[in-house]
Amino acid sequence: MSQRLARAGLIAAAYVVLVFILRPFSFGPIQLRVAEALTVLPILFPEAVGGLYVGVLAANILGGLGPWDIFGGSAVTLLAAYVTMRYRRSWIAYASPIVFNAVLISLYLHFIFELPYWALVASIGISQTIVVLGLGLPLVRFLRKHYPVPSE
Repeated sequence: MSQRLARAGLIAAAYVVLVFILRPFSFGPIQLRVAEALTVLPILFPEAVGGLYVGVLAANILGGLGPWDIFGGSAVTLLAAYVTMRYRRSWIAYASPIVFNAVLISLYLHFIFELPYWALVASIGISQTIVVLGLGLPLVRFLRKHYPVPSE
């Protein structure tokens, strides 16, 4: 139990650190939030669901886009992380953070930045795809190969 709690805390902290190290790329209508690579960790660790939620909540509180991003972004992450965990043996695990972020985050970014919704869906979807498949997928493969992962 304490190992799972520590892992969730580490995931939350890593998310926040990555967001702020790469802050210019982490917020706004055009972004490449590298921390989103961690959104596939529920494939391996169920406790990552809570860790991601807390990490996104903290990053968005400090990020400055206001209540929509704080509560909306965190809720979208919680939903995507749960679906990723639930369907961890399927391609849906990788698709959920891409699709949910593209479709739902774009809803409130549309109102914040007054930009066309579908352009935002494309922008967020492309950036999520790059990060989730380009960094998250190799991360999961690396962890499976080099570290003991709880039974899937």
